[in-house]
Amino acid sequence: MKYPDLRLFIDGEWVMTGRSAPVLDPATEEILGHVPLASTADLDRAVRAAVRGFEAWRNTPIAERTAILHRAADLLAERADRVATVMTSEQGKPWKEARGEVQRVAGALRWDAEDARRAYGRIIPSAGDTVLSVRHEPVGPVAAFTPWNFPAGSPMRKMAGALSAGCSIVIKASEETPGAAVEIVRCFAEAGVPAGALNLVFGEPAEVSEHLIAAPEIRLVAFTGSVPVGKLLAARAGAEMKPSLMELGGHAPVIVCADADPVRAARKAAFAKFVNAGQVCTSPSRFLVHSAVHDEFLDAFVAAAEGIVVGDGRDEGVTMGPLANPRRLKAMEELVADAVSRGAMVVTGGERLDRPGFFFAPTVLTDVPADARVMVEEPFGPVAPIVPFDDLDEALHVANSLPYGLAAYGFTRSSKTAEKLISGLEAGILSINHCGGSVHEAPSGGVKQSGYGKEGGPEGVEAYLITKRVSHLLVD
Repeated sequence: MKYPDLRLFIDGEWVMTGRSAPVLDPATEEILGHVPLASTADLDRAVRAAVRGFEAWRNTPIAERTAILHRAADLLAERADRVATVMTSEQGKPWKEARGEVQRVAGALRWDAEDARRAYGRIIPSAGDTVLSVRHEPVGPVAAFTPWNFPAGSPMRKMAGALSAGCSIVIKASEETPGAAVEIVRCFAEAGVPAGALNLVFGEPAEVSEHLIAAPEIRLVAFTGSVPVGKLLAARAGAEMKPSLMELGGHAPVIVCADADPVRAARKAAFAKFVNAGQVCTSPSRFLVHSAVHDEFLDAFVAAAEGIVVGDGRDEGVTMGPLANPRRLKAMEELVADAVSRGAMVVTGGERLDRPGFFFAPTVLTDVPADARVMVEEPFGPVAPIVPFDDLDEALHVANSLPYGLAAYGFTRSSKTAEKLISGLEAGILSINHCGGSVHEAPSGGVKQSGYGKEGGPEGVEAYLITKRVSHLLVD
């Protein structure tokens, strides 16, 4: 299948620019195509289009808006095979994972479109001839920025929430994985979203974010990505008194209690760890296992890691693809080397695979000291440090000791212990006896330095709405 012809999408038109950057296939290191990079003039045009698009879209009756968004979801579902192939080519994840991602985001769009119908205000009983009401309205044009690890999922969460709420949006998707975003925007355009309501740009990240956030017409900033970049963008938005949504990184602890089934826990944890080669914000990344079940857990986890088939995500039977870029490959090598230098042992994996592409073996580390970088820095790759504990309070202290709080996981057979984990773990997303990630029916988001604001569920649409209190004195 031919890789998409990449363009910006501004004011209902597909636009080429004078600058571009190569897009690499992470499994082969070959060039797939070239992504156009927006100039400041392109960005200004996108903002002006978003202003006009907002007026058109917000005044489109909710039933018509919803129907258009459902048509977009239908088109995306029909093209799931194609979009998945594009995604695997540019990001590396196995084709089945990619296709599942496309199907999930089509469902997320349908959910948000329907949930926007329920963004009710309310009438408040008041005295005399005054009618007191609360109304919800779209915040206005949105600037959104998304990463490369979920080429369909991350852009769609921003587009679905904003468009369902009645906002327009200028979205900068990743220059490393632009094809999936282009295919998704094509579905919206063909479904009938009016010109200017949805604009897609690519460009130099710092240049684009600085320009869009400073634009007076932009009313809200939405970002998914690393903590350092999130802090920078939040500061820029704050300087302009603009609200922002920040879904930032984490370092998700997994606590396996003494009464847990260690084999079952290990299999579920290992599956979640190596999905998308560990390049998931909510990926389990620190495994704290009670000494009573540590050895059984370790054996089962290692067996699961060694059973993973690493290869080109387009090949049949592959269960883990390459890392998405050479930066992640270098980061894995450095994290493992640091841990080993501090006394950790590599049980399996620990090195780059000897083949073209950005492949790194599923890796399990033991005897990892608390000051090893892999214990305090989000690995964002297929490296799993497993350490024992003897006291649950101590494990909770270790789990909460980092400044992150996106996701956390716990395994126990005891309802009482489960409640202790639920109340004790500092995270915005928590799963007990499995390692479930984000779902479109419920809110997702972090605490502490993992960000603020929610995506998914009613909260995901509410994030793009403002609340207006109206006091209406009735007169003859």
